[in-house]
Amino acid sequence: MTEAPTETRAVVVERDLPHPTRKIWRALTQSHLIEEWLMKTDFRAETGHRFRFSADWGEVECEVRAVEEERTLVYSWDAGDLRSEVIWTLTPIDTGTRLRMEQTGFRTDQPNYYGGARAGWPRFFDRLEKVLAKID
Repeated sequence: MTEAPTETRAVVVERDLPHPTRKIWRALTQSHLIEEWLMKTDFRAETGHRFRFSADWGEVECEVRAVEEERTLVYSWDAGDLRSEVIWTLTPIDTGTRLRMEQTGFRTDQPNYYGGARAGWPRFFDRLEKVLAKID
């Protein structure tokens, strides 16, 4: 039996958004807003909270690992045999907020997960921007 590769890759998406950090934080942490741009969820911004993302293709099992209000949000993202982590970082800039998402933990023998994340996260960001444009 061969061991699974230990080398991992990450997907990073970073955008400068013309919104204050508190508004983006709401869209990242309020279930009804998350549902509009990502997936259905029972998320709560509480360290240790276990939650799911649900879509027509299946579910993602997650656990909140770290919460630093309006600055950092970290949660596990486990689907099938993928064990990964999503790290959101919000940085105030002159024109609003720099939002950075990094999903880590893609093993080199998991090209489908890695490719799916590379294609999916930019689309999720596009949908997030539409949600941000319509909330106060």
